[in-house]
Amino acid sequence: MSTILRPGAAIEMAHGGGGMATTRLIREIFARHFANPILDQGHDAARLTLPHGRMVMSTDAHVISPLEFPGGDIGSLAVHGTINDVAMGGAVPVALSAAFIIEEGLPLETLDRIAASMGAAARKAGVPIVTGDTKVVERGAADGLFITTTGIGIIPEGIEIAPERIAPDMAILLSGTLGDHGVAILSQRQGLAFGTTIESDSAALHRMVGDMLAAVPSIACLRDPTRGGLSATLNELAEAAGVSMVLKEAAIPVRPEVAGACELLGLDPIHIANEGKLICICPEEQAEAVLDIMRAHPEGREAARIGTVGASMPPGTPGLLRMETLIGGMRVVDWLAGEQLPRIC
Repeated sequence: MSTILRPGAAIEMAHGGGGMATTRLIREIFARHFANPILDQGHDAARLTLPHGRMVMSTDAHVISPLEFPGGDIGSLAVHGTINDVAMGGAVPVALSAAFIIEEGLPLETLDRIAASMGAAARKAGVPIVTGDTKVVERGAADGLFITTTGIGIIPEGIEIAPERIAPDMAILLSGTLGDHGVAILSQRQGLAFGTTIESDSAALHRMVGDMLAAVPSIACLRDPTRGGLSATLNELAEAAGVSMVLKEAAIPVRPEVAGACELLGLDPIHIANEGKLICICPEEQAEAVLDIMRAHPEGREAARIGTVGASMPPGTPGLLRMETLIGGMRVVDWLAGEQLPRIC
């Protein structure tokens, strides 16, 4: 057994002091689970040889509660979330960094499980964690563990993903069901039972994105509907592109158990965060080809066309998102005014 992973052991302030306790923490937990040739060099900064091309860089802080949940934990979520942010720029993810703020008193067993999950997620994705940092704060100054990850990637030649490329009559595609992550977190946090276990959809999407762009480089825009869900993401894109958009409620995939939980709790799945789904906006004539590629991947097997980009908006006016309801009416889908579910990513 590791010299620090003894039964009942927890994070102490000494683990952040830079001495032997810090060295053991890094060596016996992080270096053990994240091992790769670049990290193993032991330098303060990672030395990378990158392919030629335009670089994408994204950073994300993860403050989720609880730290572990059905379908994942804060560690795997941190890896998936940053890889996906890089991929949504049309880039091939190359490397990750990770910074940890750990609260005094966090059980070392918990930290070890999360680091193991994080390392496994990075290896499965083929995107190594090449550098990082660890800080320990006093009891009560954090909620167990916060993780910040940064990712870099390279955009292949001929790929241009940007909201300004969205144009009228383009198809709006969604890679799968909405609300899985947010409802999974809520059920754990509140101790709610819905008759079946709802799992987070947390997953890395870069391989699916790579296949989509290789086959259809004319894809205009990609975005993952995380905080604020589908509604916030499409409102943001409509505003950035200066267009209207129309969704079909009947076409939006939602698992029955998630729909039932949302109905019980008075929530709308289109506002709930997801961690393993993407929105793709592409030319109408390419929509079926893109859907076929998405459905060939486990992460996209329930992909669906959910709407269409409408007309350009008059100059100086915001974008407009509307939805054709199940009963045939039309309603405006606005930004969520408040915070529906706190601390879910």
